[in-house]
Amino acid sequence: MKECKVAMLGFGVAGKAFSRILCDNRQGILRKTGYDVKVTTISTATRGTLNDPRGIDLDRAIRQVEEQGHFDRSAEGYCEWSAMDVVEKGDYDVLLELTPLNIWTGQPAIDHIKGAMHRGRHVVSANKGPIAWAYRELRDLAREKGVCFFYETTVMAGMPVFNMADYCLEYAKISEVKGILNATTNYILEQMELGIPKDKIYENGRKGGFMEADPSMDVDGYDAAAKLTSLLNVLMDAGITPDQIDRTGIGDVTQEEVMAAVSRGNKLKLICRGTIVDGKVRGTVRPEEIPETDAFAGPDVVAVVSLTTDLMGRLTLVQYGLEPAQTGYGVLIDLIRVVREGNQAVWNK
Repeated sequence: MKECKVAMLGFGVAGKAFSRILCDNRQGILRKTGYDVKVTTISTATRGTLNDPRGIDLDRAIRQVEEQGHFDRSAEGYCEWSAMDVVEKGDYDVLLELTPLNIWTGQPAIDHIKGAMHRGRHVVSANKGPIAWAYRELRDLAREKGVCFFYETTVMAGMPVFNMADYCLEYAKISEVKGILNATTNYILEQMELGIPKDKIYENGRKGGFMEADPSMDVDGYDAAAKLTSLLNVLMDAGITPDQIDRTGIGDVTQEEVMAAVSRGNKLKLICRGTIVDGKVRGTVRPEEIPETDAFAGPDVVAVVSLTTDLMGRLTLVQYGLEPAQTGYGVLIDLIRVVREGNQAVWNK
């Protein structure tokens, strides 16, 4: 039986969701691929690190974190390795980069990925920072080292945007990307349509656990800009960074502006758009009015992306609802893609 050893950097919402799905599907993966996928290392910034070449008991690891707030320090395999220690010394075939986003530089996740690739290891990233800040460099390094580099979960929590482009649009040219990419701002604008004041919306969002204590990254459009940059870098080879996006958030949007749009049969949304201007890809993030009949304005829409192509016309993916399992599943699908497509020479036999 062949093995695929996985090292995880980060064990937050995405990491735990991925682990649960892997536990439920490990035998099915073995039957379909011939590989026994096991997590051998989990590194966290504050909860300790687990390292066991035989494979970590993921159910137990999840229980420890949820019940104690950290891994059992007396458990076999517990250590104080840093994320970079894992990258440089760990015994793994695939690195899962699941650490928190640094929206300003993409670090240290970029260095984690580089370190793994230099060791000839495959990488799956749910962290959009490296794609937004260093995509071309990482793509080219992966090609040079003959390793896989996948990142489906960086935008729209695992909706198959990049996989669709890779498998179905390989020979089609994408000329425009348009989307609603930030669920928080979409929620805020929808609540404002109901006449709820912004401060109350923020309070409800924090209580519900789906809005940060400081939502400025979302409200000011930084998160949307990073996601748009990732899409444009991968789908249109833009070679840009988030600070090159023409960005306007919704912080200054008033209740009156929202209701005025509604009175005209429209809705106000934070629209991300990438187009080709004078031979270069340009990106914008700004509030725009769209018809209430548009797919972007549909009820219960969390996120949406539309790709305009030369051969397939306009293709639109719409996401309804957002659950941790979606992110975890996106990571799993990228990992299975590595198992199926990866250079077999690097696998542990």
